[in-house]
Amino acid sequence: MKTVQQYFETATPIEQYMDEMTTLKEEAFKIYNNFSIQDDSNDLQLVKDKSPHILVITENWCGDAMINNSILRRLAEQTDLDVRCVLRDEDTDLIDQFLTNGGRAIPIYVFLNDAGEVIGKWGPRAPELQQNVMNLRSELPDKEDPQFEQAQKDLYQGINEQYTTNEKFWNWVYNSQKAALLDALK
Repeated sequence: MKTVQQYFETATPIEQYMDEMTTLKEEAFKIYNNFSIQDDSNDLQLVKDKSPHILVITENWCGDAMINNSILRRLAEQTDLDVRCVLRDEDTDLIDQFLTNGGRAIPIYVFLNDAGEVIGKWGPRAPELQQNVMNLRSELPDKEDPQFEQAQKDLYQGINEQYTTNEKFWNWVYNSQKAALLDALK
């Protein structure tokens, strides 16, 4: 079995990954182009000094990956981090090491130190976004209801639209990613 560092070494840089997206690309770049980091704390300098590298387990059809990867790319640019992406479904051995509540939720960010050791992880959502999604899901009809499938589809379309425009969501993601990174660097 490959180590996480070996996955990282063969992974695609986040810039290339986003350039080659085939789904949700326009939305991802809308977030990326409109989000800027306004952080005057010393936190970013600490991240830059410690210089972890990050392996992103993702898929380009995922709305959570769309928002999270766009924000992470900005954070990486601000701190000179090496961020690389692997597709979850190409090799499930990797994601199976980082399950969320027993599931293969994405994106997952694996933080590695200079020696290639896992020092932390983040994902798949900022806690505030998770609560927002759970609140919205609670309004869906029962799964047996004939309207459930369409209602769920509409819900996720609405969530993706919010992800591309709601700056509060972007800041929740940024602050959560930064906090996880700082915690991993302690």
